[in-house]
Amino acid sequence: MSTIERFFRDKVVLVTGASSGIGEELALQLGRAGAKLTLAARRTELLDALAQKTAASESAKPLAIACDVTQDGDLERAVAESVRHWGRLDVAIANAGFGIVATLKKLSLEDYRRQFETNVFGVLRTIYAALSEVEKTKGNIAIMGSISGWGAAPGTSPYAMSKFALRALANCITPELRRSGVKVTLISPGFVASNIRRIDNRGDFHPRAKDPVPAWLVMDTGKAARQMLRAIARGQREVIITAHGKILVALERIAPWINRAIGRRMAAKAGS
Repeated sequence: MSTIERFFRDKVVLVTGASSGIGEELALQLGRAGAKLTLAARRTELLDALAQKTAASESAKPLAIACDVTQDGDLERAVAESVRHWGRLDVAIANAGFGIVATLKKLSLEDYRRQFETNVFGVLRTIYAALSEVEKTKGNIAIMGSISGWGAAPGTSPYAMSKFALRALANCITPELRRSGVKVTLISPGFVASNIRRIDNRGDFHPRAKDPVPAWLVMDTGKAARQMLRAIARGQREVIITAHGKILVALERIAPWINRAIGRRMAAKAGS
């Protein structure tokens, strides 16, 4: 039995942003590991299909809940329904998020507000809604960050700012919550096969949009999800996903001037 199966079997797990991409793959792997799932997202038709797919793997049928992490009260309702259905909550994975990308002059304050409403306040809503239940089980909270929380590239300021904020949040609350037995894992992936790059600056999904990232740089979703779940199971403080992500973070730690030079070249190329 793998580390993931040993840890997650019969655990009650809430996953936000579960309808597609990384969230969907996390749900499928958790289902195969024997977890009792509560899947939350805005697109209920995709959630229902995922619930049926996950149940087909001989695990308990997941509880699917329509939930918008930008709306006050939605996550409290999702947690309450989860506890009523399963009896407790062991793990909360704050996965919902999207990216707003453009240069500063093409953005507005409203763009930054919308980015933070989902990526930062949506995570905070998830943590606040789940915390009292997770404390009861001395469970786990996972935050979906990004390597953009370590190194910001030109043209990504709203997204990078939101992920920097999540890294600061994780660094602050990890020692705070450990006192009550709750373990926090910050997940910082690089480019993973998902739908995030097919979601526009308004948060609308475009399934036929071409992924702008070269295929050779993108990690398979299944492999990435396994690494994420293994890190949660081990109670790791942070996990960097993808080889290029590890390189970027290492450079930011020991030779940040290299990343700055790359950023200048990217900005110059975009400007020309």
